[in-house]
Amino acid sequence: MSVGFGKNACVSSGDERDGGRGEGAPPEQLALIRESVRKAGVPRAKPRTWRGAALAKELPVARVLVDKGVLHLDRYFDYAVPEELDAEAQPGVRVRVRFGAGRGRVRDGRREGGGLIDGFLVERVAETDYSGPLAALAQVVSPEPVLSEELLGLARAVADRYAGSLADVLQLAVPPRSARAEQRPSPAPLPPPAAPDAGSWGRYEHGGAFLEALAGGGVPRAVWNALPGSEWTEEIARAVGATLASGRGALVVVPDGRAVARVDAALTALLGEGRHAVLTADAGPEKRYREWLAVRRGAVRAVVGTRAAMFAPVRDLGLVVLWDDGDDSHSEPHAPQPHAREVLLLRAAQDKCGFLLGSWSCTVEAAQLVESGWARPLVASREQVRGAAPLVRTVGDGDLARDEAARAARLPTLAWQAVRDGLRQGPVLVQVPRRGYVPRMACANCRAPARCRHCSGPLEGQEAGAGGGFEGALRCGWCGQEEGAWHCAECGGFRLRAQVVGARRTAEELGRAFPAVPVRTSGREHVLDTVPGAPALVVSTPGAEPVAEGGYAAALLLDGWAMLGRPDLRAGEDALRRWIAAAALVRPQGAGGTVVVVAEPTLRPVQALVRWDPVGHAVRELAERAELGFPPVSRMAAVSGPPEGVAAFLGAVELPGEAEVLGPVPLPVTTVRGARRVGAPPVGERWERALIRVPPGRGAALAAALKAAQAARMARGGAGGEVAVRVRVDPPDIG
Repeated sequence: MSVGFGKNACVSSGDERDGGRGEGAPPEQLALIRESVRKAGVPRAKPRTWRGAALAKELPVARVLVDKGVLHLDRYFDYAVPEELDAEAQPGVRVRVRFGAGRGRVRDGRREGGGLIDGFLVERVAETDYSGPLAALAQVVSPEPVLSEELLGLARAVADRYAGSLADVLQLAVPPRSARAEQRPSPAPLPPPAAPDAGSWGRYEHGGAFLEALAGGGVPRAVWNALPGSEWTEEIARAVGATLASGRGALVVVPDGRAVARVDAALTALLGEGRHAVLTADAGPEKRYREWLAVRRGAVRAVVGTRAAMFAPVRDLGLVVLWDDGDDSHSEPHAPQPHAREVLLLRAAQDKCGFLLGSWSCTVEAAQLVESGWARPLVASREQVRGAAPLVRTVGDGDLARDEAARAARLPTLAWQAVRDGLRQGPVLVQVPRRGYVPRMACANCRAPARCRHCSGPLEGQEAGAGGGFEGALRCGWCGQEEGAWHCAECGGFRLRAQVVGARRTAEELGRAFPAVPVRTSGREHVLDTVPGAPALVVSTPGAEPVAEGGYAAALLLDGWAMLGRPDLRAGEDALRRWIAAAALVRPQGAGGTVVVVAEPTLRPVQALVRWDPVGHAVRELAERAELGFPPVSRMAAVSGPPEGVAAFLGAVELPGEAEVLGPVPLPVTTVRGARRVGAPPVGERWERALIRVPPGRGAALAAALKAAQAARMARGGAGGEVAVRVRVDPPDIG
């Protein structure tokens, strides 16, 4: 404007110097501009404030869910719809609005001010029940409707169940926008495929009937105890194919990217290209959003993915499948921390679709679904189980005490023989419950744990380097201080022994025992997907076991006490699940497959592994928890935080009359170097945790009470010295 104004000023001066203008001459250019602005009938709309702009003639009010995860703002807010945005401002689109302006910031009957934040337009209405002036929608980010009515209802149900906010759930459900992905059209949907035959489902009682029900448009619900081997991916693909043949969609959720790749390959081999989408974080934001849009637009009717895919907007959903529900990866670490199993159960009830919960093992929650009659068991006969499972042998404490070789070596005699015989036929899997080299050390005389003199943390042995071996220098696992002159505070001894041996040390010792055999490791630093069928030793941590071509000839499950001895309610169930997951990769007993587990044979999880009876183990666990009143028979929530915060929260919350408070009890202090679990206290802080338990049928009332109390505390903010606490419904670890 300064340049234009100067130019116009120069022109006016020049005209005056030329003698001016006579009567009736046209006004100057600058005067014309001012006059046109002064006489304008309709004010121009200022971008993102729409000051003075006309409103939409029909349904001029938009209800918006703003992207604010705080509980006391978990509701819809009304905004005015400018006429210019009328066509694009449709339910389900992303919008930007101004949020936070007070009632005093009103101009021309329109509220102004506040920061721009994102949100979703939920619905358009004719009138608002808000008494004050409304702000206008600032912008429609994209005309692409990404929030359907079904997805909104599911997100609200999840938020209510877990005492969370709707905005937090939608952050998990709707991926971030990619403009380039939205501009690309999705492919045309393919016609329904032909229903596949039963295939390997014929090995299960009622397996063929389950597929027939899906292909016929039915909604069967089953808990599937899969037989050992790699056929589970093909069986999931056939269930998806039967659902697609009925003209409906299917959703498959698996724990990790390796399982996604296997199910993806099975679906492609059975149904061909273009019939399913893959939703994983590894695909990248643009590709993942493009696949998600193809599902939302109805271009594909089947989805396979990891945890985030549980919210995939599949049209005409006919089947939801969850594989290995006991895996920790199915529990979302971000608020409100839902579990994929519970979300898919809500979808099955909301969309009235089929449900399939499958695993080699069986969780207590899965057993409860069958015991309650909500789902039917989908199992194989004992003859089929015996024909598919490997031979399982045990090595207990008594065997180790009588075994001279076990006193001086890493492997007892039985395990060493199993490895030797297995290497003649193919690869051998060795499962070690701890990663690293020597995660824990102890005094060789009195077995007292070796502790750091600075912080009392556990001392760890370090690898000597390229040459291998134990270098003798110790390092604290908490503070990182090196200890070069350790001696036992209990007996004064100077000799150390490995209390817990890690995967790298195990691989080193096995390499020395079998020098002509290659040794491969699979763990957090480097996870192998597959290994060849040639003889080799594969040392893996639980959950990282690669699939061997043709199956493993043998497997060793070492240090079973390390998993069974965890102070957690699920220790036995989780140990059995990890053992069975490794043993399921071994060849059947008829082909020479052998599994040796180093654990006390009289323990219930070990006996369940020997008999290959995870369902029986889960049923007995369920009966014991019902007697004690523990989940999943009851509903439970955890309240954790500083002692004064927990006490204030428990004093303010209005719990249901049947609620029972357990605790509070102190939580372990998080160390500097120790791995911090989800929900653990900040480093160095002393926290407490209280458990709140209610009987069946009162979980919704408990979640509502906790949400109301937490919302009231957040609304007060820092006033009154409020101390923040964390609330989690259905905590995975109870202790």
